[in-house]
Amino acid sequence: MPQLMRPLFEVALVEPEIPNNTGNIGRTCVACGCRLHLVHPLGFDTSEKACRRAGLDYWPRLDLTEHASWSAFEPLLEQRRVWVFSTKASRSLYDASFKRGDLFMFGRETAGLEPEIIAKYSDRLLHLPMLAGERSLNLATVVCAAVYQGVGRLIAQGEVEVDGAGRLTL
Repeated sequence: MPQLMRPLFEVALVEPEIPNNTGNIGRTCVACGCRLHLVHPLGFDTSEKACRRAGLDYWPRLDLTEHASWSAFEPLLEQRRVWVFSTKASRSLYDASFKRGDLFMFGRETAGLEPEIIAKYSDRLLHLPMLAGERSLNLATVVCAAVYQGVGRLIAQGEVEVDGAGRLTL
């Protein structure tokens, strides 16, 4: 798998459960020059055969790192500026100042992130605003919205450009 020299963002999925969500998130990462981290255990198989069978023809272009467990992944967070997305957050992603290289972390589709992780990063918790009474959005939708909000910020700051064909130039 290719390794991006300087990804726009890093996306971490902690124990994702639904292969279609992860596939869609992988496509977003490829399209936007982001690195994807998958923290095991996973609820599905990411072998080459499984990806081919699922029609994930872009998967070989994905900058992907798999981590055997939370304890194997956690030391990486000390070297990154981390934003944690949770329905438990009170701060909107529109209030965050994203920078190139930031890591966006997301939890399981059914349960989110562990309470200890939420507590540890309480000053970095973000959510997407929704109408009162709505529970949550699909994980792939939230990741895509977060990445593109970040891309928009980088464009506004002049760190990334869009060429005449409407393509990002990293």
